[in-house]
Amino acid sequence: MPRRTATMLASTLVLICLLIAGVLIPVPYAEMSPGPTVNTLGEARGEPVLQISGRKTYPTDGHLNMTTVRVTSADYKMNAVEALYGWLAHDNVVVPHDTLYPDGKTEEQSSQENAEEFSQSQESAKVAALGELGIPVVSRVVVATVVKGAPAEGKLHAGDVIKAVDGVPITDQSGVAAQVTKRKPGQKVEFTIVPAKEAVAAEKAGKEPTATRKVVITTTTSEEGDRAVVGIQAGTDHVFPFTIDIKLADVGGPSAGLMFALGIIDKLTPESLTGGRFVAGTGTIDDKGKVGPIGGIEMKLVGARNAGAEYFLTPADNCATAASDIPDGLTLVKVDTIDDATKSLEKLRKGDTASLPSCSKG
Repeated sequence: MPRRTATMLASTLVLICLLIAGVLIPVPYAEMSPGPTVNTLGEARGEPVLQISGRKTYPTDGHLNMTTVRVTSADYKMNAVEALYGWLAHDNVVVPHDTLYPDGKTEEQSSQENAEEFSQSQESAKVAALGELGIPVVSRVVVATVVKGAPAEGKLHAGDVIKAVDGVPITDQSGVAAQVTKRKPGQKVEFTIVPAKEAVAAEKAGKEPTATRKVVITTTTSEEGDRAVVGIQAGTDHVFPFTIDIKLADVGGPSAGLMFALGIIDKLTPESLTGGRFVAGTGTIDDKGKVGPIGGIEMKLVGARNAGAEYFLTPADNCATAASDIPDGLTLVKVDTIDDATKSLEKLRKGDTASLPSCSKG
C-alpha cells in the first residue's frame, strides 16, 4: 500500500475513533437555550394568563412578554460532540452541570424548588403591583412549615398567624427568629397565634381575625448548636382586596415577577401601559417593587427578539452582561424598581425613546 494512502487511511481511522469517542463519552456539562415567551396580557393554552375578579379591569393592547430559558435535564448526559456544538452555537450556552444542578440535585428537586419560587414570585408581583397603584394589601406573618419531630410539631401548624412571641408583636417574619433566639435551648417561649382555620374563615368573611390563643413551646438546640429553635419556618401571607389569579403552566423560577406585576397594573388602569408596543422583559420582584437579577439573560434576549420584541426591560444588575451582545433590533431598558419600569413605559407611549435609561457594558 502506498505510504500516502496508508497515511490517509490511518488519519481517517483516527478521526472516526475520535468521533465515536466524542459521541459515547459523557462530559459534565449542561446546555441553556432560548425558551418560549408568553404575553402576560394575553392567553396561554386557551385561557387568560392574568385573571382578575372583584375589581374593574380595562382592555389592553401590545405585549408585556415574560421570557424563559430552556435547560437540559438533570439526568441528561451530554457528550463531547454536543458540548462542542453548543459552544460554537451563538444562541446556546454550555455551562458546567453543577451550575444548574448543584450538590447532585435531582430533576424532581429542581422542579419543586422552581415551582416554589414561581409561586412566591406571583405573590410578590401582586403585592408590588397593587402597591404601585396605591391599593392596600394586608400582610401577616404565618407559620410556613413545621419541622417533623421538632418541639413545635402538633402545637403550631402551617397557616397559623403569628401575632406575638413572648408578648412582643410580630410585624415581619424575621421578628419570629429574633424573639425565639433570645431564649436559651430548653427554655419556654410563648406564641400568640390565630389558628389557620379561624384565619381562613375570617378572611372568607372579609374580617380581620381576632380570636387568638397562646401556645407555649420548649425550645431545643439548633443543628448548628448555636441557638434556640422551636422547629418552624415563618413566612408572609397576603390578603388581597380582590382576586388575582395567574394561570401559566410548565414555568418555574422567580424571574417572571416583574412582567406579571406590569401586566396586573395594565389590566387595572384605563390607559394602555405599552401604547401598543411589543415589550418583553425579565426580573425578580419583591413585595416593595425592587427588581432583582436573573440567570440566562443572553438566552432571554434572543428569545424575546425572535418573538418580535422591540424593547427589553432589563434588571440593572444584568445590564453589563446583557449589553455585551444585544440582538439586532432590540433596545435594552434598564430597570431597578417597578416604578422605573412604569416610567419607562410612559416614555415609550409618548415616543420619548431618547431619554430611556439604557444598559451599558460597564
